[in-house]
Amino acid sequence: MTLKAQVMADMKTAMKAKDKAKVGTLRMFTAAIKQVEVDERKELSEQEILSIVGKMIKQRKDAAVQYKDAGREDLETIELAEIAVLEDYLPEQLSQDAINDIVQAIINESGANGMQDMGKVMGLAKAQIAGQADMGVVSQTVKSLLS
Repeated sequence: MTLKAQVMADMKTAMKAKDKAKVGTLRMFTAAIKQVEVDERKELSEQEILSIVGKMIKQRKDAAVQYKDAGREDLETIELAEIAVLEDYLPEQLSQDAINDIVQAIINESGANGMQDMGKVMGLAKAQIAGQADMGVVSQTVKSLLS
């Protein structure tokens, strides 16, 4: 079953269970997928859908931090609940050791030898790791290995 089909099936299940929070989150997710499909006039691949999930999770994490700083725990809780729903659609996350190994292999293969090659390494890493790790962590790993 494709990721898109899985989301639709889970949304139907959540509707039947009257889980309003999950239904709302999954509706936002499907709307984001459909928006990109309409804009680009194509069917999205699994990798592109994973990229959308990653962006949505990042947005919610940023919002949760802002709500916490503003003393709005009620809104922070909503954002964290949405993150929990969305994370179910990500593949298993890579460990820091696995990220280090992948980035080191990319650096060796591409011949990168300094910070001037960070963009090239990040592009290759994003293509290989997308959805399996927080790209902020990957960026920090690339910086530490290139410097």
